[in-house]
Amino acid sequence: MKFLERFALVVYSYIVLLLAVVVSLLIFNWLDLDTLTEMTETLITGDISSKVLLGVNALLILLSLKCIFFDESSKEKMREAQGILLKNENGELMITKDTLDNMVKKAVVGFEEVKDCKAKISINQNNEISITLYIAINENVVIKDLAINLQTKVKEEVKNSADLDVKTVNVKIVNLQDNQNN
Repeated sequence: MKFLERFALVVYSYIVLLLAVVVSLLIFNWLDLDTLTEMTETLITGDISSKVLLGVNALLILLSLKCIFFDESSKEKMREAQGILLKNENGELMITKDTLDNMVKKAVVGFEEVKDCKAKISINQNNEISITLYIAINENVVIKDLAINLQTKVKEEVKNSADLDVKTVNVKIVNLQDNQNN
């Protein structure tokens, strides 16, 4: 978390705490409403205090807008949802997660042992791709060999099609299907 965001969080925490204490004091009649009104009126109408209060309010409004609309984690999530952005001297290339998903499915289609496949694609901040395959396979398949072949084929397909290196390909067997049910 950056300094400005931490500062905004601390300021808002103190403001909410102060308001909660004042409202509680008013509810229990430990603070007179007329006294609070006079103090507020003095702050607002005073020459120097009104300018200070205006400056503080402007700062709080700017911090609010920054925290609401310019959140770093939401930018990261949006970038991750889109895919990988590659830049060179000629321009930019966006390879979306849907495109990567299609590449993975193209690689898996060649395996007759695989009856169903769903892929989850993750891209970290360094544009490293991790793919998790959730597959349903036929019975009597050597799972270890199938997994190794799938991992190799998926990595090769993404490398050949998009010139991207896949960091990991994880294979999860979610179902075994009887060969006679096909």
